[in-house]
Amino acid sequence: MKTIHKKSGSSFIQLIKIGKPAIGVLGFAIVLSLLETGASLIVPLFTKNLVDQVAKSGIEMSLILLLLGAFIIQTISGGVSFYLMSYIGEQFVSNIRKRLWDHILELPIPYFDKHQSGETMSRVTQDTNTVKMLITNHLVSSVSGIVSIIGALIILILIDWKMTLIMLCSIPISMIVLFPLGRKVYSISKQTQDELASFNGHLGRVLSDIRLVKSYNGQLQERKKGYKGIQELFRFGLKEAKIQAVVSPFMTTILMVVLVILIGYGGARVASGDLTAGSLVAIIIYMFQIVIPFSQLATFFTNYQKAMGATERIQALLNLSIESEYSQGKTSHEETIIFDRVSFGYESGKTILKDLSFQIEPGQTVAFVGPSGSGKTTIFSLIERFYKPQLGRIKIGDIDIQNLQLTNWREKIGYVSQESPIMSGTIKDNICYGLQKSVDDAEIRRAAELANAAGFIENLPNQYETEVGERGLKLSGGQRQRIAIARALLRNPKILLLDEATSNLDSESEGLVQSALQHLMAGRTTLIIAHRLSTILEADQIIVIEDGAVSGGGTHRQLMESHALYQKLVQQQMKTQAAM
Repeated sequence: MKTIHKKSGSSFIQLIKIGKPAIGVLGFAIVLSLLETGASLIVPLFTKNLVDQVAKSGIEMSLILLLLGAFIIQTISGGVSFYLMSYIGEQFVSNIRKRLWDHILELPIPYFDKHQSGETMSRVTQDTNTVKMLITNHLVSSVSGIVSIIGALIILILIDWKMTLIMLCSIPISMIVLFPLGRKVYSISKQTQDELASFNGHLGRVLSDIRLVKSYNGQLQERKKGYKGIQELFRFGLKEAKIQAVVSPFMTTILMVVLVILIGYGGARVASGDLTAGSLVAIIIYMFQIVIPFSQLATFFTNYQKAMGATERIQALLNLSIESEYSQGKTSHEETIIFDRVSFGYESGKTILKDLSFQIEPGQTVAFVGPSGSGKTTIFSLIERFYKPQLGRIKIGDIDIQNLQLTNWREKIGYVSQESPIMSGTIKDNICYGLQKSVDDAEIRRAAELANAAGFIENLPNQYETEVGERGLKLSGGQRQRIAIARALLRNPKILLLDEATSNLDSESEGLVQSALQHLMAGRTTLIIAHRLSTILEADQIIVIEDGAVSGGGTHRQLMESHALYQKLVQQQMKTQAAM
């Protein structure tokens, strides 16, 4: 347990360095909080004198003014201190979220293969908010609370050491209960946050695919999964509530016991003339100024345990390796793309590509054909450096693409898939997406015209400013494809990857998309995954992928004469086209 807390404390310190809280503002907030504490410590002394003066049938106006002044100082300094701590907390969590967001955007694709988006979102929102609450609501109050306890104890000893000793006896008793419970809160909080992240992941998945859920009447299945997550959160919530159910009544009982003892014992001493009535009132007030901050410290301790769990998860995410940005060589698109004995698998022991070797000359159109699941799309993922080959190298010219500056390499590539992603926003936003340079409306319209998209766009009421909806669901499949092609045209890539770009389209849309693709392919090195016979026939080279390996290559005519699997695939395509 000590090792865990030591690790957590170190993670928290690292997180504070990343959050960069405003030290000057924090210092000023602490000073104001101490001023508030100082004023609150003076109030009982003024009250003591006031009670004693009333008992002697005389009140000095100066004492009332001093008491009023202490209340004003306490109120103003407390209010300003609270606002400044809220400012620091919001600034802190903003800096952490910016750092997290930057880091998440640079994480490699395998991370997103393993983690649901909602789980990652929970790290950015829920976990950072837990840390913020600790800083905003408890950090300064704990400092001022310690000062309040120490100050009150010193004054109490000066007033009456016997009464002070009675109060101090309650502290070790409280500690015996609170510290073991704090460790339980840490464990429960970690489990709760993990469960919450999992639930957010499930929620995000269902909401993003809500049309699939409804189309296939999946509500019952998803309802059961959702209920299971909610029930787990409920269970962890009850575990935490059980601890609070022990802590709160226990602290209240201790307070009441001490209060009863003090009033009884103090009352007897007042009656005997050993203690003044004002001193007893001051002692009781100081008791609250010890007990209340002590309770706040207990709350701080509990929230600190929660924040430690959140901190560990945030640091675990920040410690993940990001995509490498090498820059050891320069290249141009006028060079050969070479796969040199490349092997790759998404999981250990499951190889998708096996000793894959081929070359693509500059300006060539190369088609990859093969059965579904043979590894064709994986080839594109490796070219885009979403994954690294486990064996072998992918080169452009003499340079391994892993040694190229990643951003510059991806700028050379245009990718159009069978379901090209469309982001929420306007059509213009989607066509310009990812561009590092500004483009004028004429360039955007020219790209849309070449993509055969200008016609339908300009018939829309808001034209290029039309909102496409989440994932472009307000557009048809053919319209989305043409916007994706316009995006690629505006990017002006040197290498073009087309992954089943015309599949799942009706005949009219397919014709428009095919025409747009011809504009896009002109003058570029083009790699195509396609089942369409027309695309295969026009390719300069056809590479047959079978069970993750190259089983043949050449022109359409050459393969029809020599490759049995290719003949079978072409015949199947011809039958499909004839049936349509």
